[in-house]
Amino acid sequence: MMDYGEQYERGMRYQDFIAEQLMSRGIALNCYSSKKYQLERGESLSGIEVKYDSRMAQTGNVYVETAEKSRPDLPEYTPSGVCRDDGSWLWLIGDYTEALLMGKRQLRMVLEGKGPEYMARNGIARRETPTSIGYTLPVAYCDKFLALRHFKF
Repeated sequence: MMDYGEQYERGMRYQDFIAEQLMSRGIALNCYSSKKYQLERGESLSGIEVKYDSRMAQTGNVYVETAEKSRPDLPEYTPSGVCRDDGSWLWLIGDYTEALLMGKRQLRMVLEGKGPEYMARNGIARRETPTSIGYTLPVAYCDKFLALRHFKF
């Protein structure tokens, strides 16, 4: 298993890759680097939060985290990702071959507002680990119903 420092570095490299890809398409990402600005205003000046999913191609799904904790022994999870209230209103997730840009509010509505039958019928599944709670959503579902843009690299 990869340690936090390695995961963080992989995420930052992916964010840099996405910043270049978006800029080549006329979209400026402008990421905040301080924790203070990230917590108060979101991940970027443009309102886009970037997430790297290294298993997307392998599984055909994206993992959308909704809560996290830094250590398994902590009693409570805190809201994260699409459930964190910050200045982000767009959510981009992908790998080095493709990425999906989705509205954070619409994504959250699907995860919080749909019943178990709808979720099962569309291949959406809740996942929990000792440090993360989230959902797997098929890339095809996201592309058809949620994606504002589907970038291919």
